[in-house]
Amino acid sequence: MKALILYAYPPEPDGLSIQGHFLYKGFLENKEEATPCHPEAGLQKMWYLKNFKPNVSLGIGYWANTPIIVHDQQKYNTIPIPWYNADGWVANYHDTLNKLPLVLTTSDWVKQTYARDGVETKNFVPMHIGIDTNASKPLPQKEVQKVREMLGVKKDEKMILTIGGDVTSKGAQEMLQALAKIDQEFPKWRYICKTWPSDSAYGHHREEKALIEELGLDKKKITFLEGCYSQEFIPFLLNAADIYAAPSRLEGFGMLQVEAMACGKPVISIDAMGPKETIINGKTGFLAKVASTVNLEEEWVYPWMGFSEKKKIKFETPKVFAYRADTDDLARDTLNLLANDELREKMGKNAREHAVKNFHYTVTSKKIINLIKTRFDIS
Repeated sequence: MKALILYAYPPEPDGLSIQGHFLYKGFLENKEEATPCHPEAGLQKMWYLKNFKPNVSLGIGYWANTPIIVHDQQKYNTIPIPWYNADGWVANYHDTLNKLPLVLTTSDWVKQTYARDGVETKNFVPMHIGIDTNASKPLPQKEVQKVREMLGVKKDEKMILTIGGDVTSKGAQEMLQALAKIDQEFPKWRYICKTWPSDSAYGHHREEKALIEELGLDKKKITFLEGCYSQEFIPFLLNAADIYAAPSRLEGFGMLQVEAMACGKPVISIDAMGPKETIINGKTGFLAKVASTVNLEEEWVYPWMGFSEKKKIKFETPKVFAYRADTDDLARDTLNLLANDELREKMGKNAREHAVKNFHYTVTSKKIINLIKTRFDIS
């Protein structure tokens, strides 16, 4: 089989690009022919389609990327297979998606979102994202301790970590509320929030600062990190933590949660969306129940979404656009892990085994390869 893999290439430090790069590496290590290409590299992409002549092209993105990861490839004798995430709701390209012989989604929840919004999903198949469990792994304590010292974490303190483009979408505000509930009972904690530089992260950071003031939490126990950290350094940060926390508000998969498990860390998240499919509640971490949802009755659409003009779309029934984890559950589970070293170690070991068995990129890529070969009778 010959495959053109469309993602932000050369690799960039964001989830979609990393997702595509591990798929590309997985194809190569499973002895399949594959070529990576940026989906917006028009001339280069056309050259590959004409000269490399791939059987299939796999495009990483979400529904709004359909023109560049589906439409372009349909002009050639190449089968387009999008691997989609979700982004609140599916606003356009239903006719195209309904006719595709195969669409991959990063979780069953993503598939359900497309079905909710009127897409026929009989040819949709959930396929989890792969990670490198040889890079995301438990590291020597000496190296980990250096990172903790640089972060100002004392030896008798337990470190909780959340990482995201902005940590608000990863549930940082819910975690702050949970920490306020247990601060008196277990005061020796530090909360590290790592974001990437962006207007969104900066704006949300002001919300977190206001919430910290409102809750009366000690500002010295909460650190906000900003910077473009490499994929090679992230495992050091994950290893420095005692607990990884991401009760996300919107999460189609949760790559960092899986990488944290691969590093041998128990994960606290939410019993919904992608995390419900990747974290084993009570074994590799804890899943807090959903306390509430954010439901919208209308939303704006724009020309870049494939519409002729900017306009507002009203929904027949409100759509769930985000979730909020129960802070009492988060408080209970966080306290349980903070106070119980044996439980943390046991869950961390389980988490590592679970990640290696199910999420190494060669494993996930092999599932995709086998599916494509069977579906299209390709050798």
